[in-house]
Amino acid sequence: MPAHQKLEKEVILKLKAIRRDEDYTALLKNFNDYFSALENAITPYITPEILSDFPQRRNSAYIKKDITELGGDAAAATGIEVPEIKNALDAMAALYVMEGSIMGGKIIVQMLAKGGVTKGVSFFSGYGEETGKMWGTFVQALDHTGKNAADENRAVEVANETFNCFAKVF
Repeated sequence: MPAHQKLEKEVILKLKAIRRDEDYTALLKNFNDYFSALENAITPYITPEILSDFPQRRNSAYIKKDITELGGDAAAATGIEVPEIKNALDAMAALYVMEGSIMGGKIIVQMLAKGGVTKGVSFFSGYGEETGKMWGTFVQALDHTGKNAADENRAVEVANETFNCFAKVF
């Protein structure tokens, strides 16, 4: 996905430039602004039947905690553009982007440590030893949400829109 690669490159450049807690707080604010807006759009559609462990997943509350731990203001910006979410499939496709950001978290925490930042990393610490298992559970639920090729195409479209909208907060 070109949208994914573009966003990933942008985030990696920002991560490599982090040298102090304030730099990291600014990056977390971008994540918080977007994830808060996106969660508001997807949460009504993700029922326990769709993804039973949704309440236990990493979300903007972890990002807010990290920002607060770093001494920043955890209030999310308003008016952030997110894809139009119309149903559970759209919501799960958008959540794919959010969950995927956690998968690289271990590397992000290591990059931050090299830059001297060691606190406020609860969000990027992901699910610890359970990260792989949590990803597998999510992918299985995503697969069950789509029923056919048209659903798969729609999910890819929403995921791309999610990446593109996310890139706009940087």
